[in-house]
Amino acid sequence: MMAVKLLAGREHSRQELRRKLQGRGFDAELVEAVLDDLQRRDMVSDRRFAESYIDQRFRKGYGPLRIRAELSERGIDADIASTGLGDDTHDWAGLLTEVALRKFGELPAVDRRALAKRGRFLEQRGFPASLVRRYLDRVRGF
Repeated sequence: MMAVKLLAGREHSRQELRRKLQGRGFDAELVEAVLDDLQRRDMVSDRRFAESYIDQRFRKGYGPLRIRAELSERGIDADIASTGLGDDTHDWAGLLTEVALRKFGELPAVDRRALAKRGRFLEQRGFPASLVRRYLDRVRGF
């Protein structure tokens, strides 16, 4: 019952549900049996969770490298993460430009320090170095 209540709020990965249920004192064997049953009934799906999570983090302006790491922390298999991040529904270059415009505006970087600051910010957001370099080449104003 507790697992269904948690799932009613949002999608969860199998690992997240396991951690939450065991944290509430439920026996590990019972938790695994419940998770197996929920998975058989398609109420728990790591693939569905990954798709939802990727869309949510994309809308918040995070890049694919950071999202992949966060999915891994939540117990999502690398193949599932790669499939969700690699589909053509997300324009990572466009998102990077949008995030950079929100943070730094339209003015070009005036010196190396300003350029490095932009690069660090975008890499911490999880964008690949190749996309960051392409963006920095466009905004170099010196």
